[in-house]
Amino acid sequence: MAANVPVSRLFTSGRFGFLSPSVTKSLQIRENSTGTPPPTKTKFGPLKDQDRIFTNLYGRHDWRLKGALKRGDWYKTKEILLKGPEYIINEVKTSGLRGRGGAGFPTGMKWSFMNKPSDGRPKYLVVNADEGEPGTCKDREIMRHDPHKLVEGCLVAGRAMGARAAYIYIRGEFYNEASNMQLAICEAYQAGLIGKNACGSGYDFDVFMHRGAGAYICGEETALIESIEGKQGKPRLKPPFPADVGVFGCPTTVSNVETVAVAPTICRRGGDWFVGFGRPRNSGTKLFNISGHVNTPCTVEEEMSIPLKELIERHAGGVIGGWDNLLAVIPGGSSTPLIPKKVCEEAIMDFDGLVAVQTSLGTAAVIVMNKQTDIIKAIARLIMFYKHESCGQCTPCREGINWMNKMMYRFVEGNGQTGEIDMLWELSKQIEGHTICALGDGAAWPVQGLIRHFRPEIERRINEFQKQKITA
Repeated sequence: MAANVPVSRLFTSGRFGFLSPSVTKSLQIRENSTGTPPPTKTKFGPLKDQDRIFTNLYGRHDWRLKGALKRGDWYKTKEILLKGPEYIINEVKTSGLRGRGGAGFPTGMKWSFMNKPSDGRPKYLVVNADEGEPGTCKDREIMRHDPHKLVEGCLVAGRAMGARAAYIYIRGEFYNEASNMQLAICEAYQAGLIGKNACGSGYDFDVFMHRGAGAYICGEETALIESIEGKQGKPRLKPPFPADVGVFGCPTTVSNVETVAVAPTICRRGGDWFVGFGRPRNSGTKLFNISGHVNTPCTVEEEMSIPLKELIERHAGGVIGGWDNLLAVIPGGSSTPLIPKKVCEEAIMDFDGLVAVQTSLGTAAVIVMNKQTDIIKAIARLIMFYKHESCGQCTPCREGINWMNKMMYRFVEGNGQTGEIDMLWELSKQIEGHTICALGDGAAWPVQGLIRHFRPEIERRINEFQKQKITA
């Protein structure tokens, strides 16, 4: 599940971790310690092969330990661990890395929340591999073809926050991915890379894998924690945040697969290297999923801030029927508002660029729809998904999405009144921001995007239906 929700809803307060004087000086030129690429840079993408982090994304090479070592994984990992938590967190802050699971919260800051004086409780890292967002299929490629990158990432991230162990919560349907991940974990144990005295660093760290049962709601961090504890996957009220009371009542940080997997490369190549990609506050490389009405659907690693049109035409072979046949694009997974063709031509694929056009980067899952699409039916189908996956804990979500689902399927036929469009908009606003987790927001935003950009199509269909009733 993508937590496509404003940062203010995730963290009501926070602070930066302690920075050494040398690092503080190097970060003074960077706003909020998120990093700034060279000011002269105006073109973003295509990404050069030597700058790719995920070098076996398509499974063309050996994914096991021997192949991973050849590609540079586990290189100087011991040195990274020995440099300590402060070094790792400072490099991640310098890199400007923001969460790749949807919310885009600064990763270095989030990890630093764990560095508080110990009260005797163990700390845990939980990796969110419950990739259930429709249109999103990036994490499964990492776990299937590059599992050692994630295992190494767990070790580095765990060291940064002083964690005792990592739990990888993997989506139940990911059978092959779970098999490959478990084998990679076993290989890492046998090679002494994790476990007691991991990599010979004196740091003890275990990695466990927990298979989910296919519930989308368990992609929400606190519902995921509940599920690991053997309870129903229902989100918790925050505060307390997981960094204070998480899994088994201990300090916990929940991070996305891609976020964790890039940490070792950032530490090896330096935060300044990573921040050289993308615009200010939107740095780094990113895995993009491109699906729908394109000639060659794919998952590709590209530079942040690449224009949406270039991304589709360069890597996905363009829209079926040509660019002029494009109707709309959902740019960040099913829970982000769609944008029409005229907006797509200027849209920038990063956090700030998509917020500027009233949508969100989310998980960067680009769903392309051409003019052969019944756009109202497509959004109605998404609302049916959210209705089915709601845990039912919050009344606005449980009742409101059910009402939205009924209204949307009447709009598919045109069986409604034009005044109900405003009623549907108001209903979505009553759901958005009024639930414990972001599922309600994720259900409301597709409807809002549809009304914002395709209201005339809804009205046309209603008018046609009324005419048919009169003539009948």
